[in-house]
Amino acid sequence: MQSSSLFDPRHRSRALTEGPARAAARAYLHGIGYSAEDLARPIVGVAHSWIETMPCNFNNRVLAAKVKEGVRAAGGTPMELNTIAISDGITMGTPGMRASLPSRELVADSIELVAGAHCFDALVTITGCDKTIPGAVMALARLDIPGLMLYGGSIRPGRFRGEEVTIQQVFEAVGAHAAGRITAEELHELEEAASPGAGACGGQFTANTMAMAFEVLGISPAGSAMVPAEDGRKLEVAFQAGELVMDVLRRGRRPRDVITREALENAIASVAMSGGSTNGVLHLLAVAHEAGVPLAIEEFDRISARTPLLCDLQPGGRYVATDLYEAGGVPLVLERMAEAGVLHRDAITVTGRTIGEHAAEARETAGQRVVRPLAEPLKLSGGFAILRGNVAPEGCVVKLAGHERRRHTGPARVFDGEEAAMAAVLAGGIAAGDVVVIRNEGPAGGPGMREMLAVTAALVGEGLGESVALITDGRFSGATHGFMAAHIAPEAASGGPIAALRDGDELQIDVDERRIDVSLSAEEIAQRLRDHTPPAPDRPGLEVAIRKYAKLVGSASQGALTR
Repeated sequence: MQSSSLFDPRHRSRALTEGPARAAARAYLHGIGYSAEDLARPIVGVAHSWIETMPCNFNNRVLAAKVKEGVRAAGGTPMELNTIAISDGITMGTPGMRASLPSRELVADSIELVAGAHCFDALVTITGCDKTIPGAVMALARLDIPGLMLYGGSIRPGRFRGEEVTIQQVFEAVGAHAAGRITAEELHELEEAASPGAGACGGQFTANTMAMAFEVLGISPAGSAMVPAEDGRKLEVAFQAGELVMDVLRRGRRPRDVITREALENAIASVAMSGGSTNGVLHLLAVAHEAGVPLAIEEFDRISARTPLLCDLQPGGRYVATDLYEAGGVPLVLERMAEAGVLHRDAITVTGRTIGEHAAEARETAGQRVVRPLAEPLKLSGGFAILRGNVAPEGCVVKLAGHERRRHTGPARVFDGEEAAMAAVLAGGIAAGDVVVIRNEGPAGGPGMREMLAVTAALVGEGLGESVALITDGRFSGATHGFMAAHIAPEAASGGPIAALRDGDELQIDVDERRIDVSLSAEEIAQRLRDHTPPAPDRPGLEVAIRKYAKLVGSASQGALTR
């Protein structure tokens, strides 16, 4: 990295705006309001994914306006740009969910293309729903120009009959309604109350997991992530982010200076300590790749095994992101990580200070129970583990937060796709002890690696959450809880052993041994795979973008990156 005394804040934009040959470019920009003085300042991209299809990103334009104010106040010229977002929650259980993971790559690609083509000197990315967060950080890592990521914040909980609720309770209520445990009127009343404004899902689901991880990693400003979306202080945080990016630019601090091996290990530990989404594995692998940092899936297991689970957050716990904010936010988690010996304190952050310095500044609210003391962990190890075996030779991720189960043996109930599994659940076709197998939902086979929240939540709603297991080459929502293993690799479409499974096969999941196996010999698995005929695609009108993604995407064990 260049020192601040040598770094040119206009290191890229000069090529776009200076000299007689650039008169036409300047003319275009004058025509939409940029003065000569504006164009003589560093140009800072402000990228966001505001969209009217969801609450998660609905405040992004408001935040962008405040970021731009901060940039101008600190001597820069902001240029706003927009990218897309797909709502996992709204598309869940539909063919549209296939677009979710591919949207991560599109978010990264679009930000990279605009920022690269228009020679931005620096970049602020504003995010909300699940895939916009890693997608934006992937773009920062690829471009490696001074920048940071600002999370738009979490929604506040709704209230239903005197109790706080989140969208998780709605998904589970669908299964409860199918089982006759609640009425249609109760379900409707709940859906009217559960999502009362702007912001991403309230539990430690994928959005809040990744927002925490990236603040811990150091690419987001310290103390910014857990400020709720509709809290007045979020506007202050956005203004400060605009000021901060100008300081980052003048110091010449680049994303790859921040996204180091130590910083990524800190981020992984935060996912483990908070009981966060298994999607954190996919996304941190992807960011590591874009930053050029070697990172294997086994590292997640190593770090999780030595990290206590301290955050009592939904879906497995009692509290939501707004509660974490009131308790002390991400700095409080950092303090616990330091106390547990799982924080690389010297990792640098976009503020120019170390993550250890920010951990030392934590302020814990007296009497809070959201983040447990180190002496009172929810579990001695983290919220996930990596398993391998003859079902998943390249590995899979099992979620451990929110339940005490470590082993399950039972007969396979095999479904080619989420819809078939969901129909069986709602029809009462799953029995206690079963292992529900959902295949052909991987990155290429889905395509798009859909999340199975509709199925897992319906199982909980049916009362089967503590007595069945579920495995899939697809993904889980951060709101999933129960004994579930996802990201089975290789996936069925790539000839993985999950394609060989049949109804009645005995499956064993053993967390302590880090194994997931079927009681079949290697020879029988190989023969079944030779005899296996993939199901005929039943996906009329599948978008060209999704088909293109299916041809380019790699294994979940390597982050499901396109090549």
